[in-house]
Amino acid sequence: MTNNQLIDLAGKYGTPLYVYDGDLIIEKFKAFKKAFKVNDLKIHYASKALTNLSILRLFNKLGSGLDCVSIEEIQLGLKAGFDSQDIIYTPNGVAFEEYEEAISLGVKITVDNISVLEKIGHKYPDLPIFLRINPHLMAGGNTKISVGHIDSKFGISIHQMPMVLRLIKQYNIEVEGLHIHTGSDIIDPDIFGRVAELIFSIADEFENIQSLDFGSGFKVPYKEGDLFTNIEEIGVQFSKMFNDYCKKRGRDLTLRFEPGKYMVSEAGSFLTKVNVIKQTTACTFVAVDSGFNHLIRPMFYNAYHEIENISNPNDDKRMYSVVGYICESDTFAEDRKLNIVHEGDILRFKNAGAYCFSMASNFNSRLKPAEILVLKGQDLLVRKRETLEVLLANQNEVEFDI
Repeated sequence: MTNNQLIDLAGKYGTPLYVYDGDLIIEKFKAFKKAFKVNDLKIHYASKALTNLSILRLFNKLGSGLDCVSIEEIQLGLKAGFDSQDIIYTPNGVAFEEYEEAISLGVKITVDNISVLEKIGHKYPDLPIFLRINPHLMAGGNTKISVGHIDSKFGISIHQMPMVLRLIKQYNIEVEGLHIHTGSDIIDPDIFGRVAELIFSIADEFENIQSLDFGSGFKVPYKEGDLFTNIEEIGVQFSKMFNDYCKKRGRDLTLRFEPGKYMVSEAGSFLTKVNVIKQTTACTFVAVDSGFNHLIRPMFYNAYHEIENISNPNDDKRMYSVVGYICESDTFAEDRKLNIVHEGDILRFKNAGAYCFSMASNFNSRLKPAEILVLKGQDLLVRKRETLEVLLANQNEVEFDI
């Protein structure tokens, strides 16, 4: 989308505003699907990246499955039209009652700890399941998104496999598939190869296994010249390894992936309006009409988002620190070169499609922004701007006699 189109959308719907390029999402999905040359590939969009119902419906139309980590995401997926068997439920640390609710909805179940494995074996001995394995491999662009190392809370340790195999035999549990996910923002293609070799060795223990799920972790570029996962290169290497393993097994298995960020990150733009320009002895602050209540990744992950002054794209550049309006330290960027900024200008944050709106809050009682999906030239309002009535909807006004 051009700067002028984005400025028009900001004028039409107000700011702050999330805008998603639906055509780019379709392009990314097709490119991912094309990269892997295997007989049975299933892509499950990681809904936690962006859970808007219309985005979920778009992925359903594309033939995607869904990866869910909560009962609420499952319910959203079903409402979006996904078949229950196209949804994989891969939670962590939830009560067994939530597992039971997911089982009642007919979705595929992933077990990531021995306690739940025992309970399922005792109560649902005929239920096919996936096992999530912790490979004890450190991978990812940030310690908070590296989830396959030895100290991670995710998955069953590879060193616990003897115990797992005993329980499976004891309860006659059917293991439909294995799941593994080492982290996000992985650049090194060798990591995927090492993970594949490990999971193949574990799969050898299961005669009737049908699927191998390798999660995701594919890195997207956040700025010009940034490193990223070459999905075509990964696809060639991974397809060969997987096909060779299927040949060794004497039958085709289903290869599953759960990409989220790869699918939607670059498709998202976050538009904010400049409220104040504040000159201090140290720097020049640009304060916008948002904060970490709407976009927390720079503060939480130290994530980089490229920022453009789309109202003044051709002027000289100056150094600014871009901050929010939250009563907290909510710095989006320090010492960032931007075209000269004036109050009222529209700033665009790029890569705002994944883990941005989905991590938004009402901190400071601020209202959540609207979301727009642009598809085939049409701008569609897919979430209204929140109102105070919505913020108060679940609060009870009580009288106090003190």
